[in-house]
Amino acid sequence: MNLIPVSDPADPRISAFRDVKERDLTGRQGLFVAEGEVVLRVLASPASRCAPVAVLIAEKRLEALRDVLERLPHHVPVHTAPQDVLDGIAGFHLHRGILALGRKPDPLALGAFLDGLPERAVVVGACGIGNHDNMGGLFRNAAAFGAAGLLLDEACCDPFYRKAIRVSVGAALRTPFVEGVTAAAMVEALEARGFEVLALTPSATDALSDLKPARRTAILLGSEGPGLSSEVIARCRPVAIRMSGGFDSLNVATTSAVALHHLTTAGGR
Repeated sequence: MNLIPVSDPADPRISAFRDVKERDLTGRQGLFVAEGEVVLRVLASPASRCAPVAVLIAEKRLEALRDVLERLPHHVPVHTAPQDVLDGIAGFHLHRGILALGRKPDPLALGAFLDGLPERAVVVGACGIGNHDNMGGLFRNAAAFGAAGLLLDEACCDPFYRKAIRVSVGAALRTPFVEGVTAAAMVEALEARGFEVLALTPSATDALSDLKPARRTAILLGSEGPGLSSEVIARCRPVAIRMSGGFDSLNVATTSAVALHHLTTAGGR
């Protein structure tokens, strides 16, 4: 373990971790800041698509995390500090006591990603998801139900934002995704590769519960409120999750969980 004690919040060796809330590294030189033990364990695991760059932890957490820290490559520094110094570095009380700096994976091309999927696959398409809690929830649910990956349009927020990673419980670090594509490009590329593309919308006539999933299925989800555009819905097969009492609104992450559960379990899939 490449252990480096830190006693001064101004130590230049931990500058990347300083004032995390005001100076988030998402989008800077391909790096991101992750928080908490669960996420650190994912980052350090063989399943991660991201490379660990550095770790900063409270001294009191060192022994409990020794097993995961010793699995890190030796060139990855593990900075340790007393809790008050750690809080001074982060700029707020870091009660989890763990920050990690990681490097984003190389971006995936839409065609190459879809061409590499198996004969049976479920893909999630996200359009205009700007809330980091929802983005993290989409990744968590995709991983939980075995989706092959996600397609994010150009209006989606960054899944490597610290809060999105935390809400995803590390799934954002291990689940493949393509970003920056239009909804029209998603639908065209998916249909060209034999996917049935479903548009989740409460106005649909067909109910999700009645749907027999195809061998290759994609679900498209829009932002809460406006949802998917009418143009996108018209290009897909619209389906709805039936609700009681005339209520027609679910959180988008919850919607993804319901839909993915059905698509990955119905018909013995």
